[in-house]
Amino acid sequence: MQYLTTIMNEYGYLVLFLSIALGILALPIPMEAVLAYAGFLSFLEQLNWFGSILSSALGCTLGMLFSYWVGFKLGMQFFEKHGKRIHIESERLEAISNWIRKYGNKLLLISLFIPVFRHFIGYFSGITRVPIKVYTLYTGIGSTLWVSSFIFIGKSLGPQWDIFFEAIKKYVFLTIIVLFILIGAIYLFKKIRNVVMETGTK
Repeated sequence: MQYLTTIMNEYGYLVLFLSIALGILALPIPMEAVLAYAGFLSFLEQLNWFGSILSSALGCTLGMLFSYWVGFKLGMQFFEKHGKRIHIESERLEAISNWIRKYGNKLLLISLFIPVFRHFIGYFSGITRVPIKVYTLYTGIGSTLWVSSFIFIGKSLGPQWDIFFEAIKKYVFLTIIVLFILIGAIYLFKKIRNVVMETGTK
């Protein structure tokens, strides 16, 4: 993070754009902290508040569009053929696909606020062939809401933005743990339900 803040002081919007775009593609970049620091720089008037939102929202949208393109190119055939190797069997893929078809637009608006999940929603949107115009619209809106929130927090906290960074690290860690527990619980529940149903039919 210290390296990023140093080069952000010098190259500003370009670093902001690239770090968010690459972070969306799952590179280990603390994106919330980068956005909060951009807010701090706007507090110091070293960066323009609107320019920070614009460059980071564009970077986020670009990253999401690239992940969509990868998912679109791979398609269902890839996961039907190789899914078992990465524990995404055809039944699970179909369930995820139906979920995205049903709640896709709403998910795109909030997915960026959810660590880990935001790195996969783009790929699955491409795989399930969410219309590109719809995807771009909702991703653009979601990206703007997400980056604006953290830039505003950094600008509001001013010199205390680094305290927020420490809190964010705990928030991300706890959210990831909760997500894995939730996914594990759902998987276990379905396994138990299937066993009970199979037993009941015998």
